[in-house]
Amino acid sequence: MEHLDSQQIHLWLAFLDEITDPRLLAAYRLLLSREELQQQQRFYFERDRHRYLVTRAMVRTVLSQYAEVQPREWRFAVGEYGKPSIAAKHVSARGIEFNVSHTDGLVVMGVACGRAIGVDVENVKTQRAALEIADRFFAREEVEALRALPPQEQPRKFFEYWTLKEAYIKARGLGLAIPLDRFWFGLSGAMRVTLNLDAIEDDRSERWRFWQPTLSSSCLAAVCAEDCDESMRVVTRTIS
Repeated sequence: MEHLDSQQIHLWLAFLDEITDPRLLAAYRLLLSREELQQQQRFYFERDRHRYLVTRAMVRTVLSQYAEVQPREWRFAVGEYGKPSIAAKHVSARGIEFNVSHTDGLVVMGVACGRAIGVDVENVKTQRAALEIADRFFAREEVEALRALPPQEQPRKFFEYWTLKEAYIKARGLGLAIPLDRFWFGLSGAMRVTLNLDAIEDDRSERWRFWQPTLSSSCLAAVCAEDCDESMRVVTRTIS
């Protein structure tokens, strides 16, 4: 069993290209519910079926590291805006919060104890930085900071803003019900993240803390967690 105290966030990584053993994948299928198996088959491309299988098995096996529930037995609830959570029937898992994100080649799962969490990851080598999206949907302060950079630096900065925004709205559990231009981030050279919420009346910036961990040479990630102090640490694990 993994120990998760109130001063840690565990970040689990699954590198999809490394998980190819047919016996392991067959074992993963046995963990999924009937509904999950049906959903897996709805994907047209094999890479998407593979990613879905690994993701669902990852969620189940990782959560079983923290509570005495067998991977096959987990049940989940989905919030109004699509955020998944552990079903209330799992009393032994009370207080465990998780969030999942995936990009080309990588699945990331964050786990926290007693606090909301959101994670996002993007592959900056295979995805194009759509700066026109920033112009249309980001806050004015972010667009100005982005456009002030040399052109070669703008794509990476775009993804830094994007992952932070995604992590925040996922932690809130409200998705795009929070318009992306109603909050903005300040990024200093020391990798310090400042959240500004002047236009959001039902939240406060000091409630949240952010991390931008380096997971691989091609992927940018962001983690958002609720009510953290400076002693909070992000610890990474890799599944295989």
